[in-house]
Amino acid sequence: MSGKNILFLFLLLFIPVSLAAHFLEWGDLVVFITAGLAILPLAAWMGTATEEIAVVVGPTLGGLLNATFGNATELIIALVALNAGLVDVVKASITGSIIGNLLLVMGLSMLLGGLRYKEQKFESIVARVNASSMNLAVIAILLPTAMNYTSIGISEQILQNLSVAVAVVLILVYALTLLFSMKTHAYLYEVGVADADETSYKKPNLWLWCGVLLVCTLLVALESEMLVDSLEVATSQLGLTSLFTGVILVPIVGNAAEHATAVTVAMKDKMDLSLSVAVGSSMQIALFVGPVLVIAGWVLGKPMDLDFKPFELVAVAVSVLIANSISSDGKSNWLEGTLLLAAYVVIGLAFYFQPVTPGIG
Repeated sequence: MSGKNILFLFLLLFIPVSLAAHFLEWGDLVVFITAGLAILPLAAWMGTATEEIAVVVGPTLGGLLNATFGNATELIIALVALNAGLVDVVKASITGSIIGNLLLVMGLSMLLGGLRYKEQKFESIVARVNASSMNLAVIAILLPTAMNYTSIGISEQILQNLSVAVAVVLILVYALTLLFSMKTHAYLYEVGVADADETSYKKPNLWLWCGVLLVCTLLVALESEMLVDSLEVATSQLGLTSLFTGVILVPIVGNAAEHATAVTVAMKDKMDLSLSVAVGSSMQIALFVGPVLVIAGWVLGKPMDLDFKPFELVAVAVSVLIANSISSDGKSNWLEGTLLLAAYVVIGLAFYFQPVTPGIG
C-alpha cells in the first residue's frame, strides 16, 4: 500500500472525530479543522470510485462520469455555502480552485517531475485548446464585472440575468470540450487514458463502487455542512479573512486528492496525464461548476452572479496568463514549475494581506 493511501486511511478517523466535535460542541475551530481533514480522504475515495466505475461502463460514459464527478467535492462545499448565503465565499472558492490548479498543482507537478527528468513533454495542441478555454473563462467573469463598474445604476437583477445567460453559454462550451476530448479528437488524449488504465487488469465490482461513491458523497455533504457552519467563527479565531479562506484553504481541501494524483503521475514522467488533471480541473471549475452554481443560486433564490471583485479577477487573469505562456510549447522543466509556484505564493500573500471589506469578512 502506498504512503498516500495509508495517509488517506488514517484521515478517515477524522470523520467520527468531526461528528463528535459538532454534536458535543467542542468549538467551531475544532469542527472546522476536523471537518476539513475528514473531507480529504472522502474526496480521494470519490475519485477512486469514479475511476473504477468508468472502467466498467466504458470510455465514453466513463469519461462523462469523470468529467461530472471530477470536482464533486468542491461543488458540494460551494452549494452548501451558497445555500447558507455565503456568496462571497463561493466566488472566492471558484477563484481559488482555478488559481490553485493552474499554479500550485501544475507548478508542483512541473517542479517535482522536472527534478527527475530534465525536460518533460506533453501534447501542445491540447495545451493550446485548454489555454483558449481558460481565456474564455476570464472573459466570462470580466464582462459582468466590467459592466458593474462602468455602468451607472445597473441593478442586481440585470447582472443576475446576464450571469445566468453567460452560465448557459459556458456549460454548452464545456459540453463541446467533452465532445472534442472524448469523441472527435479523442486520439489527442489517448496517452493520458492509456497511462491511467494501464494497471487496471481486473474488472471492478460496479455495485460496490457505486455504493462507495454514494456513501462518500453523502458524507462529504454532511462534513461540508459542518465546515461551512463553522467557517466564519473559525477563520476569525485563526486571524484569517473569509476571502483568504475561500481562495486558499477551501480549494486545497476540495482538491487535495487531485493534487496528489497530478504530482504523482508527473514524477512518473506522465506529464500529459498530470496536466489533464490540473488544467482539466480548472476548466471544469470555470466552465461547469461556476456556471452551475450561478444557475443553482437563481433556482434557490440565493442570487449568485459572475460579478467578481476586481482583485479576484486580476488574480485569475494573471494565473491564466502565466500558465498559458509556460504550457504553450508542450514542454516543461523544474524552473517553469518554480515560476508557477512563486506566482501562487505571491497571489496567496496578496490575499492574506488584503484588508477586510464589507461582505467579505
